[in-house]
Amino acid sequence: MTFDQLNINSPLARALEDLGYTHPTTIQHRVYPVVMSGRDVCGIAQTGTGKTFAYLLPCLRQWKFDKNKDPQILIIVPTRELVVQVVEAVKKLTPYMSVITVGVFGGVNINTQQIEVEKGVDVLVATPGRLFDLIMNGALKTKYIKKVVIDEMDEMLNLGFRKQITNILELVPAKRQNLLFSATITEDVEKLMNDYFNEPVRVEAAPTGTPLDNIIQIGYDLPNFNTKVNLLEHLLTGDHTMTKVLIFAATKSLADQLYDQLIEKFPDIVGVIHSNKEQNYRFNTVNQFKAGVFKYIIATDVMARGIDVAEVTHVINFDTPDVPENYIHRIGRTGRADKKGIAITFITPKEAKERLAIETLMKQPIPVQALPENLEISESPISAKNLAKLINLIKNGTISGKIAKTIFELMMNGDKDPQVIVEEKGLKQESDPKALEALIDKIINDNREKAIEYKNGKEKLFGFFVGQAMKVSGGKANPQLINEILKKKL
Repeated sequence: MTFDQLNINSPLARALEDLGYTHPTTIQHRVYPVVMSGRDVCGIAQTGTGKTFAYLLPCLRQWKFDKNKDPQILIIVPTRELVVQVVEAVKKLTPYMSVITVGVFGGVNINTQQIEVEKGVDVLVATPGRLFDLIMNGALKTKYIKKVVIDEMDEMLNLGFRKQITNILELVPAKRQNLLFSATITEDVEKLMNDYFNEPVRVEAAPTGTPLDNIIQIGYDLPNFNTKVNLLEHLLTGDHTMTKVLIFAATKSLADQLYDQLIEKFPDIVGVIHSNKEQNYRFNTVNQFKAGVFKYIIATDVMARGIDVAEVTHVINFDTPDVPENYIHRIGRTGRADKKGIAITFITPKEAKERLAIETLMKQPIPVQALPENLEISESPISAKNLAKLINLIKNGTISGKIAKTIFELMMNGDKDPQVIVEEKGLKQESDPKALEALIDKIINDNREKAIEYKNGKEKLFGFFVGQAMKVSGGKANPQLINEILKKKL
């Protein structure tokens, strides 16, 4: 099938020709006639299937010039990065149309965006929070909206935008066409469609869980975290085909930890993005990745949704994702535009359950490859660097020896930075003399008889009071200070 067979109008046809596009993807040719019919649509499509053009082409085909300044097409996406990408996609399709496209998102001055919207807009691309704010302050009128597109719906809900989405759907005209696109259809997505959509037609690019044919999958069985790090550095150093590599990390702290590890060996060519990074930082990092300045990007699942780079050569799953659908979404970042891609997954024995879930979803195993002969296999799961950090935390009084044992056990499960563990778990040692004095005063007051016994010569009770202090403080009290204060008080 060609685009000519889809009844594309002349302006869109010319734009597609300029872009070198002649044949629609599966999701594009399946979605197009349904949207043109006026029905609501639920598109189930993985990354790299061409879903952005799938909804833009029919929406723009049906767009008609109107003198009013308010939007006819509303597209809602979860992140700033995706706003920018969709705006760029609209502009690529409309060089021969008088369509005004505006993108709005949080993290920047709302007044500037308000002025831009008030000047006039045909297609508005927005994140939920900023969109709702513009509606509520009267800058954006919704009465002319004919089509509402919600892209990346599964991630929208994962990010906690349910309330904003439902509020927006209540504020737009009831007589509208709804288009929803999602990598997976969860119960939450189903509920939202049941509440706000009118018998949507489901369109799939491929059966959910089916990996793309042009992606070579490789698995490595590894004993521990440190060996994962060794293998990652080995691959990035030795494989010169890795020119654009997307490295997935399960958490923000893990992403930062990997970045700290890699930046020493690969200065100026590695970046990291996650939700704790400011929007401008994330935006600039992705742009440097696109431009080839950065060869390697470390990202969490959510933030990777904003990376649309055509020539990602490799995807590396540093961890095995605990949601099997996320594996499909991750590897779909490579092997695009009919080019071969490689997806590599690091698997420890503790991730065997996650691996099985992924293989069950795909109905095929992840092919396992032998480890490189010269790979250093770490006997200890804890790096010398993090062990030294743990010791320093004890020395400077941040944690006690007892707390250190708890942290050490947690580090065994992933060689996590001990300082990060202290902050996340609230394990910092209490060393404020005034706070400890107040704690001890209460303990002595609650145990007056034992305090009298101690003063009368029963010295073994000193240990009782130390134990009570540690118990009441949850093991966080500085033992040395506890001893000093008790000697003064008893």
